[in-house]
Amino acid sequence: MGKSIADKLGNGISPQQFIDGMTKNKEQFISWKEQFNWPSEEDKEFFESLNNRDDLRCSILMADWCGDVVRNVPVVFEALAVSGMPVEVLIMEENLDTMDQFLTMGGRSIPIVLIVDTGGAVLAQWGPRSTYVQEPMVAFKTANTDKEAADYQDNLQAARKEIMRRYGEGTGYQAVIVKELRELLESL
Repeated sequence: MGKSIADKLGNGISPQQFIDGMTKNKEQFISWKEQFNWPSEEDKEFFESLNNRDDLRCSILMADWCGDVVRNVPVVFEALAVSGMPVEVLIMEENLDTMDQFLTMGGRSIPIVLIVDTGGAVLAQWGPRSTYVQEPMVAFKTANTDKEAADYQDNLQAARKEIMRRYGEGTGYQAVIVKELRELLESL
């Protein structure tokens, strides 16, 4: 990838510090975190096996006001909690220089989960949503390039509604995040 966050490594806050400092969506965030269950024992064992490695770090660009952070990051926190991998949070607004290295279709979308080596070289990234949940936004951005178009806002609302439908009411979406994170980590 060629990207590095060496200057940020070790300058973030811990997952617990993030949760403690939340001023928005805290109850929701904790609720999704508490509802986390491993999709399979094998998945849990894979994440636990990462304790044998000391070469990986995780930095997450995020903020408490973001709905996708509230849904997705509790899963990332829980999956990595058993891995022994150091995880730190970079608050987006305090790290715009870093955020702007990891734009999604030209925009600042969070969360962005970065898996880096001990020197800060970016090995992999995930986010802001699972591929399945993100599909409607990709389709929208591809089809609606003119922000001044009469139907732009309506189409954006429709895409957001479909994203919410894909998240669903329950925790089913969490298994997809575990799967995608595992595939990313297995490739390293």
